[in-house]
Amino acid sequence: MRSSNPFMSSLTKAEGAQQGQRGPSAAYQQGYQSAGEQWGQQDQQGMAYQQSPNYGAPTTASDRPMTIDDVVTKTGITLAVIVVLAAVNFMIGTSSPNLAMGLTFVGAIGGLVAVLVSAFGKKYGSPVVTLVYAAFEGLFVGGFTWIFAGGVEIGGANAGAMIFQAVLGTIGVFAGMLVVYKTGAIRVTPKFTKMLVGAMIGVLVLVLGNFVFAMFTGEQTMLRDGGPIAIIFSLVCIGLAALSFLADFDQADKLIRAGAPSRYAWGVALGLAVTLVWLYTEILRLLSYFNQD
Repeated sequence: MRSSNPFMSSLTKAEGAQQGQRGPSAAYQQGYQSAGEQWGQQDQQGMAYQQSPNYGAPTTASDRPMTIDDVVTKTGITLAVIVVLAAVNFMIGTSSPNLAMGLTFVGAIGGLVAVLVSAFGKKYGSPVVTLVYAAFEGLFVGGFTWIFAGGVEIGGANAGAMIFQAVLGTIGVFAGMLVVYKTGAIRVTPKFTKMLVGAMIGVLVLVLGNFVFAMFTGEQTMLRDGGPIAIIFSLVCIGLAALSFLADFDQADKLIRAGAPSRYAWGVALGLAVTLVWLYTEILRLLSYFNQD
């Protein structure tokens, strides 16, 4: 199943230059050459990979099949980098607001560039790209947290309590959706994925439109002004982020069962980090609405 997260989905694209060099990698990548072939054919692809003449052949540390431990480890490292850099920029914001704002802008742009490089630059599963993204995104998250929980948006509210609630909410949603996926309460089908992608594109258009409007007028639209519509919009974003975890988990599961190279775990980590950051920022923004003076 193709992930609603474009960076998770990109992990399944073939790297033509590597075909024929390593049996397991080539067999895996050839099964994912087009989006149409992905839908409804994952199990058949996994079987085709296992029936490959090179299946079970000796592998090196760099091309051995990916495991769940690889995903957990690489995701943990990625999130640790984000947290450390976020803490650094948040502390900078308390003493040098202008510098923190500049680093936040650099982090936002740098994180976007890293994601685009991963998605379109044939750097799927690159640890360098993933860790560079984590560093930039950490700066962004720290600055965003300072803006919405450190006094700029909510005055004298307890920043520590808000941050804790946002982190706890993010962890709770992540764990809850993992349980939902494991129990099969909501199944990731092609129809589910198409609807989710469509909804996310619609939200993206609204966010970009709001950004352009605010940039030229200096004012926020009803989507981000803290009113009832803004609250509903944040809840919609949180819901979409939560549902996207299901597609991401499913994609990671399929990659593991199909025997994708272990380096792809870095790509999975990048995809999960993108969704986690989106979820955290939307929860924190929602909490700031209820704490505005």
